[in-house]
Amino acid sequence: MAPLPEHPAHDDLRHRWASAVHDAPHAYRYADDLLARWAEPQRRYHTTDHLVAVLDRVDELAAYAEDPDLVRLAAWFHDAVYLPERSTNEERSARLAERALPELDIDAARTAEVARLVRLTRTHDPAEGDRNGAVLCDADLAVLAAAPDAYAAYAAAVREEYGFVPDDAFREGRAAVLRRLLGLPRLFRTPHAARAWEDRARQNLTTELKLLATGA
Repeated sequence: MAPLPEHPAHDDLRHRWASAVHDAPHAYRYADDLLARWAEPQRRYHTTDHLVAVLDRVDELAAYAEDPDLVRLAAWFHDAVYLPERSTNEERSARLAERALPELDIDAARTAEVARLVRLTRTHDPAEGDRNGAVLCDADLAVLAAAPDAYAAYAAAVREEYGFVPDDAFREGRAAVLRRLLGLPRLFRTPHAARAWEDRARQNLTTELKLLATGA
């Protein structure tokens, strides 16, 4: 395996992973494989920083989850496979979890739940009563409620990831994504996220949609 790029949170992340898998044998080898994936050069937004942010938001929302440790594992895997030009990233990430977790002595039912959660990040639309799904999806979408400058940086990083797409096509596709999100009855499902993040997220999405319409 190639050496991991330096990242200030690297050692902390390795320990967080080991804790999530209850210090299973070879835990750190799997952590390093995942961290190498999150540091791949084609990523601009879906990076190690995004992984840290999602894990932090899962911790913030952990009281709402049925099994926070499984949600944390799903956070590690949810963008572990990421190629911007592909539409199968969530499915391939889920399959990676299905291969890796049994080797870490995670039983079949818990592995299946992690894989289900990873697949759920394709739609971010958990069913009513899906507490684990609500926490993971809220954590993954929390960036939408960032301060305006941080949101602008997020939007710019997404554009960089899709640098191979012509401007007009990107604006059309991105606008469709934003309209779909704005059309959801709720962006966030947990009580804390709904109170703290919903209004700002909708403001950010609306602002970006207007900027796309003007070609900015």
